[in-house]
Amino acid sequence: MQGFLPQKVPSKSYSVQSESCDRIQEIASNLPKLLLTGKVQSAINKLSPKDLSIDDLLINQASQDLKLAMSHLSFIAHAYIWGDNKPNESIPSVLANPWVKVAKNQGRPPILSYASYCLDNWFLIDPDEPISLENVGLINNFLGGVDEDWFVTIHVCIENAAADAIAACAEISMLETDAPEDKSIQLLKRIIISMKKVNEIFARMPEKCDPYIYYHRVRPFIFGTKDNPDLKNGLIYKGEFESKPQFFRGETGAQSSIIPSLDGALQITHTKDHLRHYLNEMREYMPPKHREFMEVLEKNSQIKKIIKGSKKLTSLYNDCLEEIRAFRAMHLEYAGTYIFKQAQIKNPFGRGGSTITGTGGTPFMAYLKKHRDETEDQKK
Repeated sequence: MQGFLPQKVPSKSYSVQSESCDRIQEIASNLPKLLLTGKVQSAINKLSPKDLSIDDLLINQASQDLKLAMSHLSFIAHAYIWGDNKPNESIPSVLANPWVKVAKNQGRPPILSYASYCLDNWFLIDPDEPISLENVGLINNFLGGVDEDWFVTIHVCIENAAADAIAACAEISMLETDAPEDKSIQLLKRIIISMKKVNEIFARMPEKCDPYIYYHRVRPFIFGTKDNPDLKNGLIYKGEFESKPQFFRGETGAQSSIIPSLDGALQITHTKDHLRHYLNEMREYMPPKHREFMEVLEKNSQIKKIIKGSKKLTSLYNDCLEEIRAFRAMHLEYAGTYIFKQAQIKNPFGRGGSTITGTGGTPFMAYLKKHRDETEDQKK
């Protein structure tokens, strides 16, 4: 099992042969050059309605093709929106139409989200070797380069490292309150071991992703249109949504299903203040099956009743929470290093975006501090 990663390695090309698929792939592959030369908008604007059609893919319904199209079109659209000195407030129908169609097929909004940026956007450099930071490449990039690749591949490898923790969460949710202690011990230990691997990988972020490059070259392209001061009037998808402006949150690690699943299985609760709705809203951007999985965990887990009265289980439960707290603390530390400090430096290309809100449009520093502290507070 690979946790929330697809069970098969994502495809780099379409199984359906068509001129429109070839054109989509060609444009997506050339985004770094088109962005460098300022030609993304002109390349898209001169296309005919059939050039980016995904109708053949929708007829064929090959899941890997549709995921690839969602990723390709999301990257192309974000390059179109954010590739100028000022963001474009609308995208042409030739791009809007297929993007909205494939997003509907995938059960997510037409915006670049974590699933298309990370989960479905990688391949194995050596197909005979396992997933690792030394063996994962990206299918799509904006500008490309070591820093952008490393930022995303770190997340791919985190998802892989968390797989056993997620499997253990599923088993925890099926435990009755009178379950044998040995079984609960085994499952909690699996979560601890898995999350230690996650934190080891996450700690390697600074090795090849420089904060300056991240803020000025990577971050500008992954913003959304909701709660974004640079797109106050939203984004118009011409020919879609009655051509009325739409507001969607941008790509963010908060759209990963790992931590919400751990929260659900371990019954870690978050207070219902003004930040809570952000946490719930992020689920709309996750693949539907991932949302359903989390809801099952939250509904069925009885872990707090199971550990009650057992010193051994309570100690292991606290160790699980400590690994989650450590992850959230590291995320908070990176937010300071990669965003706040970089916000003071002038940017010769693109823009780093708001320092108040994250790429998902959330007040991220308050968000991260809150969930780190609430995790710590719920140790037994």
